[in-house]
Amino acid sequence: MNRIYRYLPILLLLSCVPLARAQGSFDVAVGFGTQRVKATGYGIDEDTLYQCTPSSSSTTCLGTPAMDGMFMGFTGDFMLNKHLGAGAEINFQPSKPGYGPLLYRQLFYDFDGLYVPINHKRYALRLEGGIGGAHTGFSYLETECVGVAVCQSSAESVGAASHFQVHLAGAVQIYVKEHFYIRPQFDFRLVPGLSATYNPAATQNYQFGANHVIGGTIWFGYNFGEM
Repeated sequence: MNRIYRYLPILLLLSCVPLARAQGSFDVAVGFGTQRVKATGYGIDEDTLYQCTPSSSSTTCLGTPAMDGMFMGFTGDFMLNKHLGAGAEINFQPSKPGYGPLLYRQLFYDFDGLYVPINHKRYALRLEGGIGGAHTGFSYLETECVGVAVCQSSAESVGAASHFQVHLAGAVQIYVKEHFYIRPQFDFRLVPGLSATYNPAATQNYQFGANHVIGGTIWFGYNFGEM
């Protein structure tokens, strides 16, 4: 399963190529930004890995974090005409932040319809919406030593959680040079099951404190169509 997510950006972009050739307008971009959602308020005991409530009297209960930090992404889209198109996008954490005694990596992917109400030669207003998935992978850092001479650390996978998501975004695409553009983008994601608030009776399989994720990305891209 991890191999599928590793090659997902390439698969998403390649899926757009045949349609892009037929229409003659295709964008690809790499982006950097962040995705944010609050923490659960609970923790994980580093000895038992059971859920716990952090307190000043507990030395082994480590609180779980809010989602934040740097995300990077890849995207590709094609235009059917000047105002309508479609595309695919993936955002992920390039590093693994701490999650209590664990490490985690968050990934979002989506397939979107695209509406461009304002489309000029030097700038365009883009609105998009679609569906996709959210994947949270967890690992545990283990260190093995041979005496005091050699120590080696490795991250061992301990499981993952996947959820459906709905994605909405708005962006302004600004061409800084012919075919090259910068696109600041605002994102809203609804991920049912990411938080226990979706199902108050749930006692497991939720990772953060809300089902909505707010984010922003600055995309740096190239347009293969006519300007």
